[in-house]
Amino acid sequence: MLYDEAYLARTEQMVRAHLPDWGLPPDAALQLLSISENATFRATAGAHDMVVRVYRPGYHAAAEIRSELAWIEALRADAVVPTPAIIPTRDGRLLNEVSADGAPRRLAAFAFVPGIEPQEGADLAHWFARLGGFHARLHAHAKGWRRPEGFTRKVWDFDSMLGERPLWGDFRAALGLDAPGRVLLERTALALKDRLAPLTAPESFGLIHADLRLANLLADGDSLTLIDFDDCGVSWFLYDFASAVSFMEHSPLVPALKEAWAEGYRARAPLPADADAQLDVFVMLRRMLLTAWVASHAETPTAQAMGPAYTAGTLALAEDFLTRRG
Repeated sequence: MLYDEAYLARTEQMVRAHLPDWGLPPDAALQLLSISENATFRATAGAHDMVVRVYRPGYHAAAEIRSELAWIEALRADAVVPTPAIIPTRDGRLLNEVSADGAPRRLAAFAFVPGIEPQEGADLAHWFARLGGFHARLHAHAKGWRRPEGFTRKVWDFDSMLGERPLWGDFRAALGLDAPGRVLLERTALALKDRLAPLTAPESFGLIHADLRLANLLADGDSLTLIDFDDCGVSWFLYDFASAVSFMEHSPLVPALKEAWAEGYRARAPLPADADAQLDVFVMLRRMLLTAWVASHAETPTAQAMGPAYTAGTLALAEDFLTRRG
């Protein structure tokens, strides 16, 4: 298991050792905020208050991370969406490449922004309307932005999600999946592949955030800040809605959230005539992708909270999807 207690302790020691790279003392207050693909820490000392992301070894190449940071800088420079500033090291590096345990490690720092993730309840549709508008602005920027030389990010298509080169593991390895369940998910994957095949036109496919789930939104009063572009890549634009309902795809709130998101999006840009059907396809795609992620990231708190029950929910959604859309 990658993120066991010993590994996290060594990671914290590494972060402390490199806090002076950003002008903070090694004994600054350091708090572990989250463990997912990466480990993130809040570091505080005097007027300094920042979040240090320690990238998961073996997931992104340095060029991919620099590309992520380049897009964030462009979004901030063009005032597209609210997202935290990147804090460079004292010698001006956005990506801090260090060595720990004899292996290369990569770190980046961001300004700390107050707020909490929006909570499920009556106000969630309000935030989804705001998010729909933000997604429209992100997509418009991505379509017009001239990417810097060497820009490279992962492509989130069928093959990299559920097909021949899955980036987050094989959905057939889902926790608690039995033989009939595997057959059901394989049928669902084939139905998704057929539905996705026509959606490759430039107006449908481009650079997206790909992970603006509730945990990556910070609500503070009426302000909403978008964080964590770690999974940004090239994919279907409407997939961004599916990522927003991650881990709650089965909730009875989803239809209302979809309506609110679409309303917010349409206030800034048009949606395809068949957007409602497309969004259902992407929600099912995301659910199966996350089912694979839970199995391949079993050491993370999120995966442990989901467990085999998440697989059972995926099977129920797959049955419903094939009945309605298959």
